[in-house]
This record gives sequence, C-alpha cells and structure tokens, in this order.
Amino acid sequence: MNNHGGAVLWFTGLSASGKSTLAVALESLLFTQGCHTYVLDGDNVRHGLNKNLGFSPEDRKENIRRIAEVAKLFVDAGVVVMTAFISPYAEDREIARKLVPPGKFIEVYCKCPINTCELRDPKGLYKKARTGQLKDFTGINAPYEAPERPEITADTGSESVEESARKIVDYLRQRGLVTPKVYGRD
Repeated sequence: MNNHGGAVLWFTGLSASGKSTLAVALESLLFTQGCHTYVLDGDNVRHGLNKNLGFSPEDRKENIRRIAEVAKLFVDAGVVVMTAFISPYAEDREIARKLVPPGKFIEVYCKCPINTCELRDPKGLYKKARTGQLKDFTGINAPYEAPERPEITADTGSESVEESARKIVDYLRQRGLVTPKVYGRD
C-alpha cells in the first residue's frame, strides 16, 4: 500500500551522539517519499511503556526487549520504524535483531567521539556523571559495546544530519526496502 514493507532501523550510540536527531530527520525524509514511519525514542517509551524501568543492566535489558517487541509489531504492520536508544549491550541488540524477520533489522551505529557528545550534551548528563551525581551513565561509569558489524555507520561526529540521513535512504533503496513515490530530485 505504501510502496514499501516494514523495517526496523535500530539507532545505537552514546548519549548525545545524534540518534534521535538523525532518526527524526530520516523519518521526515522518508515521509516526504511516501513511507509510513514512526520513531520510538526515550521520550515516548520511557515515559509510558517502560516508565517502571531504571538504568541497571537488568532494566536496560528489559527496556530493549520491550522496544524490540513493539518494533516487531510495527514491522508486521508495514511501517518503517526507527528506534533511537543507547542500547549499550551487543547481546541485547542481537536479541532485538532475532525478533525481526531477516533483512528487516538495520543496525545504525551513530559513531561520535565521547568528547563531542559531551560538548553537545543538552541535558548536562555527562557533567552529572563525571561529578558522581549520576550513576550507571553509559560511556562514563557504565559500558557501551559499539557494534562490530552494523549495517550502517553514521559518523555523526563529522557528517551532517542530512548526509547521514541520505546515506541511510540510499541503503534502504539499494536493498529494495523503500521506493520513492515522488519524482524528480529526491
């Protein structure tokens, strides 16, 4: 119906690496091309579905599991869903991948140096973590396991949001996951 099937674009990276910014930019770009899309991120998941979870390793695992289950439902409905979560553990991202049909899970690593993330830090979380006010903060006092073989690496430390979004759209087109409905320059 929308000239595309469902897929999950799983954005992972440190806090302030550009995951949500890139996911929203990609959603807008895909929408203009006739794609049915949705972004799942901390603002719409942690305040509702997962509001009972904290940031312990166990709660992070459950957070990602629930998000993956919801993303799977979107894929079943033919929606291109973007998930923008740190998702620090490779094992949890692999569990999410296995829930989705083969070829429909695209891991997007938002690669950005931690010092750049700290400079961008809109909520002051890195500063709080460095001063001990915030425990279990990924990249400072909790681990982040960078993807070893993501489908896409968006170098959000040096690429513009537009460059990264176009790279992702090109990937989706090359694999036949989306076909633009608009004509002319896209």
